[in-house]
Amino acid sequence: MTQKHDDISDDGLRTAKSTSLPSSDVTEGADRAPHRAMFYAMEYDEEDLASPMIGIANPAADVTPCNVHLDELAEAAWTGVDDAGGMPIEFGTITISDAISMGTEGMKASLVSREVIADSVELVAFGERLDGLVTLAGCDKNLPGMMMAAIRTDLPTVFCYGGTILPGEFHGDDVTIQDVFEGVGAHAEGDLSREELDELEHAACPGPGSCAGMYTANTMASMSEALGLAPLGSATAPAVTDERAEIVAEAGALALEAVEADRRPSDILTRESFENAITLDVAIGGSTNSVLHLLALAAEAGIDLAIEDFDEISRRTPHIVDVRPGGTHVMADLHQQGGIPVVLRRLLDADLLHGDAMTVTGRTIEDELDALSLPADDDVDPAVVRPIEDPIHEEGALVILTGNLAPDGSVLKVTGDDELYHQGPARVFEREEDAMEWVQSGGIESGDVVVIRNEGPRGGPGMREMLGVTAAVVGQGHEDDVALLTDGRFSGATRGPMIGHVAPEAADGGPIAAVEDGDIVTVDIPNRELSVALDDAELESRLDARDEPEPAYTSGVLAKYGQAFGSAATGAVTNPAAKRDDDR
Repeated sequence: MTQKHDDISDDGLRTAKSTSLPSSDVTEGADRAPHRAMFYAMEYDEEDLASPMIGIANPAADVTPCNVHLDELAEAAWTGVDDAGGMPIEFGTITISDAISMGTEGMKASLVSREVIADSVELVAFGERLDGLVTLAGCDKNLPGMMMAAIRTDLPTVFCYGGTILPGEFHGDDVTIQDVFEGVGAHAEGDLSREELDELEHAACPGPGSCAGMYTANTMASMSEALGLAPLGSATAPAVTDERAEIVAEAGALALEAVEADRRPSDILTRESFENAITLDVAIGGSTNSVLHLLALAAEAGIDLAIEDFDEISRRTPHIVDVRPGGTHVMADLHQQGGIPVVLRRLLDADLLHGDAMTVTGRTIEDELDALSLPADDDVDPAVVRPIEDPIHEEGALVILTGNLAPDGSVLKVTGDDELYHQGPARVFEREEDAMEWVQSGGIESGDVVVIRNEGPRGGPGMREMLGVTAAVVGQGHEDDVALLTDGRFSGATRGPMIGHVAPEAADGGPIAAVEDGDIVTVDIPNRELSVALDDAELESRLDARDEPEPAYTSGVLAKYGQAFGSAATGAVTNPAAKRDDDR
């Protein structure tokens, strides 16, 4: 590549970089000798310091299999940057294991970690005057956190996913962490012995990588391709494959190319790229968390996107990929069929995508698809990726419900009957643990509507995911005849009529705070309705009589971020409607 510097002069003194890259603030001139001395202590040399500085943001940790292997991938990224002529600078950030914290008070840290990751990467990039970024991600909140940081810094950035875990095997069938959570419910019901549950938990997670189905991490990795922030074909390769390491190394080289071309997230992200991401999302049956995170990314980018846009796009986009939790296949199966580009090609051919949307390579999504060696349509297994004209569902897998229980919207992922109409009595709980105890005790009955409130972004705080409760309901045989609604969130592994992100949340005086045991709640997917059989006067009277809840935390990180979170209907961001400084 052509370097943007003059290297070393004949007299051995450094000469100024030929461009005003941010790193020149700490590398150029006699007064920066102390700064260069610090770099020499880390075995960088003059040639390194004359090169673009590329930060490698690495959330490696031993707290989750999603991230346990990321040090190896960071090394591949480091080599990719170095071989391309850049100066790689690796730095760390945090992660929270959603699966391990699930069902505990610790799950309140999950959404906060999205913000902390974005904040920390932004701070390092700003403070150390980096010229570009390679951002690695494993567990769920890593992915939007890293993409939010790229948007905030607006530095040339390549996003890299750590890859999916492979499925385990139990009694001859593929299993994932979803099966273990549902196994807890089956054990409580007496349908799975303690010995079988023990065998299942030892088999479900055979090695490194993020949870295997189209759960949140795999969904957001897929979104990174559709948004244009990651190279096409980079999302689906399993974590343990040589291909995954090759993808990351190539990303390192691509980051140098992006710096040379001055190609930034603001040159890539548009309203059309977000529409592409939503289209892909509903076609693959992505996690409900994608609604929250795409809204947050749009808010960071200053792009107009509303929760209603998801429903509008979903109504015109067929659901064509058969993956868990609603289907039977996992991310590794989709990879064998050509990965996300195969799905994008079908959507493009059906005029459902904006083919002229830009990508991190500097080429459009249509150009990138044309350049890839993809299997012919006839060679793609229709059991995994269905033809557009023969979809799993005629409409997309995500729906937005509104009504007097959710004036600002709520989110449901269709994993079963897309014509579902459910009406039943509310069983109201003020926190997740109380609902879980009730479900596990056998209190649930067919027709019930479980209501869990005070779990929103501010009320939780942190908007906990509730796979433990939803999996227990399904594990007890109530996938289709019991609904659950909450101002909290669900895991991407949740299935059944489970409605999350109810907004406004209870802590902000939303109507969900007025529901009482026995009130009749209606969930009507065809008409996109979530309502309670109370008139406006009764709802208002109950809300007026309600005591303002005390904050769950009054100090520490949860109190700080809990106060800062916005509504789930706008992405639960702490940096709403952020605008970039366009003075480059």
